[in-house]
Amino acid sequence: MATETTQGDGLADATGVAAHSATEQSAGMPQLDFSTWGNQIFWLVIALVVLYLILSRVALPRIGAVLAERQGTITNDIAAAEDLKAKAKEAEAAYDKALADARTEAHGIVAKAKEDIQADLDAAIAKADAEIAAKTAESEKAIAEIRAGALESVQEVANDAAKEIVAVLGGKADEKAVEAAVAARLKG
Repeated sequence: MATETTQGDGLADATGVAAHSATEQSAGMPQLDFSTWGNQIFWLVIALVVLYLILSRVALPRIGAVLAERQGTITNDIAAAEDLKAKAKEAEAAYDKALADARTEAHGIVAKAKEDIQADLDAAIAKADAEIAAKTAESEKAIAEIRAGALESVQEVANDAAKEIVAVLGGKADEKAVEAAVAARLKG
């Protein structure tokens, strides 16, 4: 009987081992085993709480600080850009005013230069007119002298020619009569 018992125990052991391996194989994934769900849920909650604490105490404040710094930088840059834009408008207005003043001054300089040139030109024209008038008066005087000299010369030549003509024709010319005849003919 002892052999039977041993044999019976062996059979019971073999059957128990087979049943145990069958339950292990039928359970599938250990995460889906309902007998360990309580333990898994406990550790899941612990992991989520630790993750929440790490994120809320370390990561999120750093991200918030970076975002706040970034927003501050953007705000400062926008304010600086508006200041620069206002300064640029002021500089443009000053440039336009300086340009208008320069143009006005240039027009004034041109007008003054034109007046100076016109005054110099008028003075030069007046001087030239005076010189021309003086030379004209001298020329007229010289022409009058030449004309008077020419009339005298013409009268002398006419007198001489008349005397010669009378002498050639065979007569004797009276000097006073020839001069009176030439003078009467020259007058018109």
